[in-house]
Amino acid sequence: MPCKELLIPVRKCRRLSGAFAFGRSVTLRSDHEADLLPLRQLRDGLAALGVRVRPAGSGRSTDVRILRNSQIGGSEGYRLTIRPGGIEILSRSDAGAFYAVQTLRDLLVVHGKTIPAMRIDDTPDFARRGLYFECSRGKVPKVSTVKRLIERLARWKVNELQLYVENVFTFASHPTIGRGYSPLTPEDILAIQDHCKTHHIRLVGSLASFGHMEKILALPEYRSLGELPGHNGWAGGTTLCPGDPGSIRLLRQMYDEFVPLFEAEDFNVCCDEPWELGRGRSKKRAGKIGVGRLYLEFILKIHKLCLRHGKRMNMWADIVLAHPEIIPDIPKDIVMLNWDYDLDGRRIGRTREITGAGLSVLCCPGTHGWQSHGSRLAVSIANVSRFARTARRQQAEGFLNTDWGDYGHRNTLGVSLHGFAHGAAAAWCEAKTDHEHFTERFCRYVFGDCKDRLAPALRVLGDEPSGLLYHALVEPFGFAHGRPHDPKTRIPPQRRTLYESETKDRWLRGRRMTAKRLGRKPLPGKDELEALAVERLEVLRGLRIPKLTDLDDFEALALEEFRLAAQMDTLACRRILVSRKIQTGKRPRAGALGVIAREMRAMSDDFARIWRARNRPSRLRDNLTAFRRTIAETERLAGTVKRLI
Repeated sequence: MPCKELLIPVRKCRRLSGAFAFGRSVTLRSDHEADLLPLRQLRDGLAALGVRVRPAGSGRSTDVRILRNSQIGGSEGYRLTIRPGGIEILSRSDAGAFYAVQTLRDLLVVHGKTIPAMRIDDTPDFARRGLYFECSRGKVPKVSTVKRLIERLARWKVNELQLYVENVFTFASHPTIGRGYSPLTPEDILAIQDHCKTHHIRLVGSLASFGHMEKILALPEYRSLGELPGHNGWAGGTTLCPGDPGSIRLLRQMYDEFVPLFEAEDFNVCCDEPWELGRGRSKKRAGKIGVGRLYLEFILKIHKLCLRHGKRMNMWADIVLAHPEIIPDIPKDIVMLNWDYDLDGRRIGRTREITGAGLSVLCCPGTHGWQSHGSRLAVSIANVSRFARTARRQQAEGFLNTDWGDYGHRNTLGVSLHGFAHGAAAAWCEAKTDHEHFTERFCRYVFGDCKDRLAPALRVLGDEPSGLLYHALVEPFGFAHGRPHDPKTRIPPQRRTLYESETKDRWLRGRRMTAKRLGRKPLPGKDELEALAVERLEVLRGLRIPKLTDLDDFEALALEEFRLAAQMDTLACRRILVSRKIQTGKRPRAGALGVIAREMRAMSDDFARIWRARNRPSRLRDNLTAFRRTIAETERLAGTVKRLI
């Protein structure tokens, strides 16, 4: 079919006879002001092909015409008909017309100025097709970055954006919250929302309201609201105490400032992973009614806050599914966000428990960019495709693809773009999405790579499914001790870290399981960690990020982010191998250590420059501090080795 190579697939396409050829100049027409933006986008696409758009005047034929038609199915559906005599777009809504033009723009990418005649009847699988974008655990993006991202999401027919906010907002009533984190202001939110509206995207508010409150609870004035102060090294813990009246009072005051900024009916209160719940100040109450009921009590209080602001409450579903006995008591107007990022995640199949109880649900896979420099590409594709199929079977209200930034958010925006686009394709029409060849199409549409030079590199970058290298880059050399210090080396033992034992083993087990599910052979040799580093270094040596021209600076920066990812993975592998030498009683070479230190310093400079290009300063200093600590440790070890020679 003439449209089978589209990045975002279409539902129905029927070939007609002939073709439409754009001449040296064309006319574009619509009677609706809302169509001016997509027509400008189409004009720019034609200009790149050497086609000029002339004003539509009386007596002139129209080459591309957009009309409204109430008979077109679906609120966002459209009919795009291409005949030798012209192109016609019919839609019920402004959004439908916008999406039809995006399809036409993509047909220009595939066919150039001469497009085969065809009729496309298209409508999406889900009413809500969203991206959940991390901006709390490291990077707070510039408003300009979010706007540029919105433009690309709209091209991919995404119609919802949520920004993950823990503490990165300027609350006038609580001025210390967000201080030092480059927080978003009300003006920032409104500017982002306006740009979303122009591109047919809803900006849905999202605010951590139960768990993941550690940065707020760490402040002295809020520490007393924690369920278990001191948990996991956080002064106030990570979870609000549900029985403390001050907890809901704090949320009420935060909601009064934050929630009214958002025009969307839905509001995400999060409420996932309250790790200490029932283990601290509410332990007695939990023992009496159970942890599930304790959770439900606080959820119902938050539900009242949402109703007070006229919002439909959305919330993550992990705790509700962990305590299914409370599902019948969840108010039916709450939308559950069922997330699971594992290939064989049990919560994916449990979506039916939510819909069976009469609750609306969004299915939420992930890009797998977090805790990774180059993403876990194959895992993400499998996770998204499986969850999308489940969502269609269970008639989910929507599909929300998630992108996180755990442990300092070193993963870059550019590396996540593939996951954003793939999630968008699956949300629009999963059954027609070509998962196997999606990477090649992504590189062609987004980077103009028609020679398939970039796709192999992205697959190499995205082929480290364990996530261990993300941590190995900055953890001390002793992160993987396997045997006691050998006094013959006279190199002092490193301090023990959590990556020496159970966490390292957990990541390696995860890698083995993922490799098995993806049909790959296990790593060779007895020392799996060393084998991982050797294997990874070998493929990274052959990695080449091509130089692509005529790119927008947004995509040009993404190419730099791919190169940075390769740098970081390479350094992490070298650090693992140095660590193994120490563990096995061998002496690392001082020269090799010096090279690692120099390359680490150069990588740190690149990292800071790229961070500042897309993001506010916020927690950049945390990552730079970790890099400086790692460089200093490497140089100290090199000095020790030299003294021993």
